[in-house]
Amino acid sequence: MSKKLTIEELIAQKEKLQKKKQTTLTLEIDSLDGEVTIKAPTNALLLEAQTMGQDDATKADVYLVYQCMVEPNLKDKKLQEAFKCVEPMDVVNEIFMPGEIASIADKIMGLGGFGNGVHLKN
Repeated sequence: MSKKLTIEELIAQKEKLQKKKQTTLTLEIDSLDGEVTIKAPTNALLLEAQTMGQDDATKADVYLVYQCMVEPNLKDKKLQEAFKCVEPMDVVNEIFMPGEIASIADKIMGLGGFGNGVHLKN
């Protein structure tokens, strides 16, 4: 059974709440036979992605993957040059399959709290 939160309880959880926003997650990518690490998105990043996604949801997914991939660092110039990327974010489409991009973006959104832990109370 849940309880009503008080200001004192929220203050007591401050450190825990701040650490949650710095969470990372390791994902196994079958097609690459390896693992990648993603991080939780910031509010500003989510707003930017949401704006991009108004015209094309796949652009938002690519943006989130590019910005929130910790390892490997997709922003590495050497990596982008090796894949002959015209635009830096092109590397996402060069490395990952479309379904993988959507799945990774979904996990990133989960780290941002979307679809997690909020229930309606009647």
